[in-house]
Amino acid sequence: MKVAILAGGKGIRLYGEEADQPKALFQVGTRPIIWHIMKSYANQGFTDFVILLGYQEDKIVDYFLHQAPYLESDIQIRQASGGAPAQVTVVNQSAETWSVTLCRTGIDSPTGERVRRVQAHLATDERFMLTYGDGLSDVDIHGLLEFHCSHGKIGTMTTIRARSQFGHVFTNDRGLVERIEEKPQLPDWINGGFFVFERGLFDYLEPDDVLERDCLPRLAAAGQLMAYPHEGFWACMDTYKDSVVLNELWNSGTAPWQKW
Repeated sequence: MKVAILAGGKGIRLYGEEADQPKALFQVGTRPIIWHIMKSYANQGFTDFVILLGYQEDKIVDYFLHQAPYLESDIQIRQASGGAPAQVTVVNQSAETWSVTLCRTGIDSPTGERVRRVQAHLATDERFMLTYGDGLSDVDIHGLLEFHCSHGKIGTMTTIRARSQFGHVFTNDRGLVERIEEKPQLPDWINGGFFVFERGLFDYLEPDDVLERDCLPRLAAAGQLMAYPHEGFWACMDTYKDSVVLNELWNSGTAPWQKW
């Protein structure tokens, strides 16, 4: 089963408008976050990746072809003519084979449009997975897939309960502070990425869709979207502070997403 990864982001909230590399290449430890995401999937047996490129796409192409010192030299490159995406078969040090298709989906294309543009790569199978190029989790991918196959709908979205960025103050009706909770878990569920879709998704994708604003609400209105609640670890590298936290977890040897 193919795993599509949205890797078109600029990382503006991390390093501003003029970031010198795409967000997917920002490092956790000594390796880019996209490697951690792919390694998490590969560790659970999913190794056929379709990378949806955007901002500074050539740097991601260069990373897979030339910049990864932990990849063996046995890399097969098939570059099609006529602007078709590069297809790269990568063999890493543990002798696992990853198939990586790099797709140029437009510098400023919204997320739904990026997915729509790779329909030819993803709709060849009955279903496919999709995630973002900046999120790490210990989600059970096999459990997610089993849940998806059990309900018969077009889409499954992993949902998580995020923590507040602030301390919450609880008072009585006289204004007396009764307790303070520092960055509590919020009660509402949010989109955590880690999707599974049937190929019927493409019937709901329209040109220039934002996946989250346009297509997913369309699926939900049609009764075709289910939520897979995940209570475990989840983190997104959205800000510099997030980057610091993820690097601290990795460097301490306690990264929850590292199951390999």
